[in-house]
Amino acid sequence: MAQKINFKDTDMQVVIGWVLRIGVIVSISIVFFGGIIFLYRHGHEIADHKKFVGIPDFIQTPSGIIDNIIALRGQAIIQFGIILLIATPILRVIFSAIGFVLEKDRLYVFISLLVLLIIFISTISGHVG
Repeated sequence: MAQKINFKDTDMQVVIGWVLRIGVIVSISIVFFGGIIFLYRHGHEIADHKKFVGIPDFIQTPSGIIDNIIALRGQAIIQFGIILLIATPILRVIFSAIGFVLEKDRLYVFISLLVLLIIFISTISGHVG
């Protein structure tokens, strides 16, 4: 005999809370670790404030970030941590949508999916607002 799972709104809120906490803690830890490595390798350099230096080429692509994380380059590790920090609230929206599906709340499933669509389109297009 199959047992019916009693899913409550508070259960989903607890899961979402843990997703947010873990995402922030992990991303901050990664950024901190990358910062330590960066300062260890470049902390002795004197900054030239008259010349603007943009984002290095090696952290502008996913493959460049991954390759340089493996090489333990601080900037790539920091970049990865920031990407995880940005992805954390997106995961929250995904988990909210799953919770609304389990609750059979069609309106909020639609709203959550619409928010995800807006985030996706904004990410692809590069436009904000």
